[in-house]
Amino acid sequence: ISNTIKVSGCLLMLFGSHPLLTYAVVGLGAAAYSPAKYGILTELLPPSQLVKANGWIEGLTIASIILGILLGGQLVGPLLAPMMLGFDLPLITTGIDTAPEAAIASMVFVYILAAIFNLYIPRTESPLVPMGRNVAFLVRDFAQCNSRLWGDKLGQISLATTTMFWGVGGNLRIIVFPWAAAALGYTTTQASSLAGVVSIGVAVGAVVASVRMRLDKATRGIPLGILMGLLVVGGNVIRDLWVAVPFLMLLGLAGGYLVVPMNALLQHRGHNLMGAGRSIAVQNFNEQACILGLGAFYTGMTKLGLSAFTAIAVFGLVVAGVMELIRRWHNRNCVVHRDEVERLLAIARSDRH
Repeated sequence: ISNTIKVSGCLLMLFGSHPLLTYAVVGLGAAAYSPAKYGILTELLPPSQLVKANGWIEGLTIASIILGILLGGQLVGPLLAPMMLGFDLPLITTGIDTAPEAAIASMVFVYILAAIFNLYIPRTESPLVPMGRNVAFLVRDFAQCNSRLWGDKLGQISLATTTMFWGVGGNLRIIVFPWAAAALGYTTTQASSLAGVVSIGVAVGAVVASVRMRLDKATRGIPLGILMGLLVVGGNVIRDLWVAVPFLMLLGLAGGYLVVPMNALLQHRGHNLMGAGRSIAVQNFNEQACILGLGAFYTGMTKLGLSAFTAIAVFGLVVAGVMELIRRWHNRNCVVHRDEVERLLAIARSDRH
């Protein structure tokens, strides 16, 4: 269903609909698919395998993003675009006359292929929880799930950490452009390659975490979130590409090693509290809200006339500060609610759902 929605978005763009509308439709399909993609892991695998599974999913997702960027550039480039435009279907006039249109049309086939692959995902024996058709009921149910996850002594820490990580990651894709222009004198095209370096670091960190980290030890990675914020601040002193590349790789590596076990812990707690799909929906909502909030914060600083270096420094300090608060929050839970935290960690160590 979600891939069908994405195909509809592509077709709307081909037929001349407003780009914002078509992006919204494709985004709707992605939002519908995400809870299923991550949620099914808790139904197919025991808790002890969740970190490893998340590592592979995050690594492959980032690899597909990088491949998509490269493929997208080639689809509208001088090599592949003429070949695609020269392809005609017998007795059918497609109306595709430009390279961007041909690239969008190719995405339709990619989504169809993804839908076919999804047919081979095994069905689980977990009972389906019916969803209400009333909008007010759905909103109330979502609010209750959100409150339940934030109230869990491990769920709240993992949710806060992953929310902050994706808030930072979502905005780093934008912040890297003014930073690269100010620090390295890069153009937009050149800066986009640096964003890819961060993604590679995240993928490597995700795979390493999947091998080395256990579910019940996930909270030990919280200091890496503080390190991420400080690294963002430290980027202001870099003026050389050969320093920038390993620096950005380290930034991504820390993020990948942090988010994978935390994501697995959040899925585990969400599965036990309300079911995997609902918990992933709650997670996505909080992450997107954080992306918007941090983005508005950074934009507000630039609107006030702060230089790129100053705005980035303040942004990084805020991230480090929030992660330090999360660290203290967890430490307080381990003291004030010690028995509850130990009980939840014991469940995380178990191989039973």
